[in-house]
Amino acid sequence: MLAPETREKLKHVSTATLATALFKRGFRNQYIQNVHPIAFKGENMVGPAFTLRYMPAREDLNPITVFLDRAHPQRKAVEECPPDAVFVIDSRKDARAASAGSILVARLMMRGVAGIVTDGGFRDSPEIGALAIPSYHQRPSAPTNLTVHQAIDINVPIGCGDAPVFPGDIVVGDGEGVIVIPAHLADEVASEATEMTVFEDFATEQVLAGRSILGLYPATEEQTKIDFAAWRVAHKR
Repeated sequence: MLAPETREKLKHVSTATLATALFKRGFRNQYIQNVHPIAFKGENMVGPAFTLRYMPAREDLNPITVFLDRAHPQRKAVEECPPDAVFVIDSRKDARAASAGSILVARLMMRGVAGIVTDGGFRDSPEIGALAIPSYHQRPSAPTNLTVHQAIDINVPIGCGDAPVFPGDIVVGDGEGVIVIPAHLADEVASEATEMTVFEDFATEQVLAGRSILGLYPATEEQTKIDFAAWRVAHKR
């Protein structure tokens, strides 16, 4: 369960800062590789992971008629993904065929889903980019998923862009990409990243004013700590 205050904190920190906070805890591979926003909406995507796993398609099991089956895993997952969750698709890093298209993504948006991520590609990517739902993929891909992918499992542990994703893990996407926070660490990582962001804002302002990074970043000089404390008061941070 993602606490509202944790969700709010995660909306205002970068995936880079979160990656550092996770690295301090020994996590090196939580950033989803080679996944990019189709059209960044200006606010972070945040939500617990709800997953779909694809396997390589076998031709006799994937005619176009499989979509007539209401229990087809891809269609079923779109209708079952909870509001405020992030729909994460394991497409085996294979963008030769689409993981989904604009109609399915529009349905997720209308159901209140917080965003969608695939390590493959989306078809109709210009239309998806115009929707008010954060969407991340490797690259556009027009062919139907059935040509390469077979939807096989819903809400199971997956790999997405070499990152492990367990159902309920907290997924955060910004203008650069997507990172996955183990669920049990979400509260403490969000709090630490929020504090790190405040200091990074201070450090950036100092550097742009001409200050050296030595003793500033990281803050090893006592004067840096004094200056930062005064800056926080002045900026009400």
